[in-house]
Amino acid sequence: MPQLDTSTWLITIISMFFALFILFQIKISSHPFPSNPSPKNMTFINHKTPWESKWTKIYLPLSLLPQ
Repeated sequence: MPQLDTSTWLITIISMFFALFILFQIKISSHPFPSNPSPKNMTFINHKTPWESKWTKIYLPLSLLPQ
């Protein structure tokens, strides 16, 4: 029974990794990354909520008796 010739396996595996490395480098370099972020104006918008315009009754906890 003939033996399996494994003398070319090393160069095949190395060339495969090299080709995959080049392929991924090309794929990543063609991806459009955003430019450096610019600082945004941090102005807070005050939203009106329904409970801000209404008066709500605040109840005392049951443990405190009214005086």
